[in-house]
Amino acid sequence: MKKILIIGRNGQVGWELHRSLQSHGEIIAAGHALFELSDPESLRAPLRELRPDIIVNAAAYTAVDQAEKEEALATRINGESVKVLAEEAERLNALLVHYSTDYVFDGSKPEPYTEADPTNPRNAYARSKLAGEAALQSSKAAWLCIRTSWVYAARGRNFLRTMLRLAAEREHLRIVDDQIGAPTSARLIADATVHMIRRAQRIRRAGEPFPSAIYHLTAQGSTSWHGFATRIVERARELKIVENVKVREVTPIGSAEYPTPAVRPKNSRLDCSLVEREFDLTLPDWQSSLELVLAELCPASNA
Repeated sequence: MKKILIIGRNGQVGWELHRSLQSHGEIIAAGHALFELSDPESLRAPLRELRPDIIVNAAAYTAVDQAEKEEALATRINGESVKVLAEEAERLNALLVHYSTDYVFDGSKPEPYTEADPTNPRNAYARSKLAGEAALQSSKAAWLCIRTSWVYAARGRNFLRTMLRLAAEREHLRIVDDQIGAPTSARLIADATVHMIRRAQRIRRAGEPFPSAIYHLTAQGSTSWHGFATRIVERARELKIVENVKVREVTPIGSAEYPTPAVRPKNSRLDCSLVEREFDLTLPDWQSSLELVLAELCPASNA
């Protein structure tokens, strides 16, 4: 039985990976106590002791605005630690799976970004994630890097849960409407990751050259943060997820009306045709994925 190490077990994607990978091997779900990514060299000893066949790195520095003040720390976690993971994966002949972000692009392209498009990060967090991508691309390990966007889940800190909380507290929400992307559930990311891992392992067992590469993976379709928020509030009211929805109006605003320390790309859409073609995947639209997550939060489903 394959030994699968999940780093970042308490995160949104890590939690879903633990669920999705249960029937695919012996799961070792690790958190900060065993793998402290802010100290990259400390990762070597537990990896050599555990000797996993598959390493899935779902841990990251994700405080986008705080990274403007802590770029060195973000780079250690998102960049230097990935270099160490890749070196150890090569030593162990293990498959390494890592996640990156749409933020590596500047958002100026009018169409969805492909994997071949040049990167141009506009904030510290994005630069740190690009450093992780570069570490993988310079390694000789077998790896998959999955770029995704606008991640949310039924648990943890994310846009969905923030909107549900605010829906019960405020009558009026003002949400940015000039940033476009694809809200992507951690559940979708985890399930697609399992599918990709299974195909990758078949290739490796066959002794074929492994095509390590970056792949874009998001839900299909696109919306703005305002469109996402509006849908969340509507469905929360209809499904009675929030006991008393106070929101009466969700007003669209421009990014300039909601300034943040870190600049966000206006266009975060990713072209996912490569991953669909190479891994025979059919990715659902963002509305369908949202319904699955909301179902987890629906009182009727938890009765």
